[in-house]
Amino acid sequence: MKQDLAIDALSALAQPTRLEAFRLLVRQEPDGLPAGEIARRLDVPHNTMSTHLAILTRAGLISVERHSRSMIYRVELKTVRKLVLFLLKDCCDGQPELCTPLIEDITRSCSTSGGSCD
Repeated sequence: MKQDLAIDALSALAQPTRLEAFRLLVRQEPDGLPAGEIARRLDVPHNTMSTHLAILTRAGLISVERHSRSMIYRVELKTVRKLVLFLLKDCCDGQPELCTPLIEDITRSCSTSGGSCD
């Protein structure tokens, strides 16, 4: 991932409502959620949520697909993976055992939360 794309993604997440929406969508993988349901669950007006979802979409963190009259949003796990790898690629200075606790924490979180950690 290029630095400018990482900055766009991190900037998109650097706002409370967008971060909450992103985390909600992570929990809903692989099915995603309609825009109206995201707005309802986060108690955000629909037009405001549309703006937030557009910012996350432009950053490549989520995608949208039309199903009849609904717009279904899903997390782009490939982009998330690239972002995490970008942030950690120089981690541990060639000592992968230093990153083992981080990997174990992520794995444990995925298996206990019932969430998707592709």
